[in-house]
Amino acid sequence: MLSVIDHSNRAHEHQLLRAMFEARKRVFIDLLKWDLPVLADRFEIDHFDDPHATYLIVGDQEGGHLASARLLPTTRPALLDGLFPGLVDGIPPSGPDIFEITRFCLSPGIGARQRRTARDTLLVGLVDYALANGIRSYTGVAELDWFAQIRTFGWDCKALGEAGIYDGRALTSLRIEIDADTPARLKSAGIVSGSAATPVAANAA
Repeated sequence: MLSVIDHSNRAHEHQLLRAMFEARKRVFIDLLKWDLPVLADRFEIDHFDDPHATYLIVGDQEGGHLASARLLPTTRPALLDGLFPGLVDGIPPSGPDIFEITRFCLSPGIGARQRRTARDTLLVGLVDYALANGIRSYTGVAELDWFAQIRTFGWDCKALGEAGIYDGRALTSLRIEIDADTPARLKSAGIVSGSAATPVAANAA
């Protein structure tokens, strides 16, 4: 099941948020060795995990984390303009209808089929959330091999500039355009949600 967590319901979703922050620590710090802050030696949390962040989290029946992404409004400082402006030709896109996707995370240790289902549910959820909330574009930063995968998902995804090397990683910036045809394009590419019920409203409880 996909859950949307933002400032309106964050206080009631501690278990799912804790599971997500724990998974982010296992993936980004333990596996990928990113130099990121750690809270209580268990959680990967940074200063962008504030009340302005929105989380899309795919959970299992027990409330465990399977996949997640963090959305940041580009009307406020985010990763692309704050940490990686050199990856963009010109000024990083910003506006009330442009959000930045960060911390796209798939839990390690789950089977390949469950991992694919969780990933696809999250991707469909990102598109549904954008359409339900007036978001026309997502931006982000990705390693080049992940960017190559992102471009196969069926949506309109392009780099915003030349790739660059940061802390030994080859990174590129990207922009994903979302419109009424995007769900059908994802479906044509084989991206289908495995969730029976997907809340997408910004104020989902």
